[in-house]
Amino acid sequence: MTDKSKSFIAKSTVKAADLEHRRKINFNIGRYNAVVPKGKEQFTDLHLARERAKNIKWRAIETLDQQLEEFELHFSRRGGKVIWAETAEQAVNEVLAICAAKNCKTLVKSKSMVSEEIHLNDALEKNGIQSIETDLGEYIQQLDGEAPYHIVTPAMHKSKEDVARLFNQKLGTPINFTPEELTQVARKVLREKYTEAEVGVTGANFIISDTGAIAITENEGNARLCCAFPKTHIVIVGIEKVIPSLTDLGLFWPLLATYGTGQQITVYNTIISGPRQENETNGPEEMYVILLDNGRTNILKDPKQRESLYCIRCGACLNACPVYKNIGGHSYGTTYSGPIGSVITPHMQGMEDFKHLSYASSLCGNCTEVCAVKINLHELLLENRHESVTEGLTTFSERMAWKIWKMASLKRGLMNTGSSDLKNKIVNKLFKSWTNHRAPLHFSKKTFNQLWKEKHKHGS
Repeated sequence: MTDKSKSFIAKSTVKAADLEHRRKINFNIGRYNAVVPKGKEQFTDLHLARERAKNIKWRAIETLDQQLEEFELHFSRRGGKVIWAETAEQAVNEVLAICAAKNCKTLVKSKSMVSEEIHLNDALEKNGIQSIETDLGEYIQQLDGEAPYHIVTPAMHKSKEDVARLFNQKLGTPINFTPEELTQVARKVLREKYTEAEVGVTGANFIISDTGAIAITENEGNARLCCAFPKTHIVIVGIEKVIPSLTDLGLFWPLLATYGTGQQITVYNTIISGPRQENETNGPEEMYVILLDNGRTNILKDPKQRESLYCIRCGACLNACPVYKNIGGHSYGTTYSGPIGSVITPHMQGMEDFKHLSYASSLCGNCTEVCAVKINLHELLLENRHESVTEGLTTFSERMAWKIWKMASLKRGLMNTGSSDLKNKIVNKLFKSWTNHRAPLHFSKKTFNQLWKEKHKHGS
């Protein structure tokens, strides 16, 4: 068992028994479940919309090299600069180089899971650059020294009372401030940072290849301010976020809004195709797009796992997952939690360290059922399990246990031998790793084969 899997088991065991944590998560996910059906009503044929979205992503991923080159061509023509980063380290170094060239002391950053993936804030802090999270949820998490808890709602695990206490400790606000008052405090602090910052960093929900643009979806408007105020705008985005055409947004924006937050359309939807042009009055003087690989091509080269790159990060699978709702986002120990995180993380960060995530599933299939682009997530979790075994990432005792189980299962004489009490003792004592986190196995007093023989003997 690796250190990562030990940490996962320890954290998930604690969280699964934390009833207050479960209450908060069920409350917040319950509010999500209440509004999503309303958002879905905008689609005349939801099944067809999801099928079309999946087909568009299929085309984009199957021709990913061409799509990205087309994006670079069009984006560069408008004065933008594209940087290809194979690893997280390369992406961080590029950001630091740009910041050094701009003599950056303060950087404002909108919500971006990719920047969390490369641990950008830590690197900036080590180099004397103040990085300010401007999304309210991310700002709350930054104040508390925590990573995001959820792909879409970073502070989902906190109640309004938790946030009030945090603001009281960190910002000196009264302990009885309402959510509205706390939001106004955060707004005042962050507005000052926008005007101070030399560099703004955002992610991107989509890369649009035929126009050389990026699309950003948000509910607070902080990404727009990160783009508009600083003289330099850096976009960090995973290469899988590409879609072929600007017209595809007419499908993807409503899908993302509905499955992400239950809205018909998100409040702020922005298309940015480069730095400020001569006839434009606002926007950055320079704009960089860092196209990040960081293990994504490992998934791309696998014909079965490639489907996971269709993900639009709506977070619906997390909200539907019974495991996530019990153990929470931080237990996973990864940037991307829940079913989609369990699928992609072993390929991006190493199967040996993260194969355990593929077993953190009930295989109920609810994640597949709710996926906006119909990714067969539960099947990909099974595929991960298969790959971990074929790669030899199992212990000798585990291999022997299954070998003995297989031998016994294939021999009727062995299955019928011995009493049920004896079988229970042998199995539950021998396979301790199985019963550590599962209920003990209980054999019936007679096997089905024995019951069948008795029935037909008496019947004759």
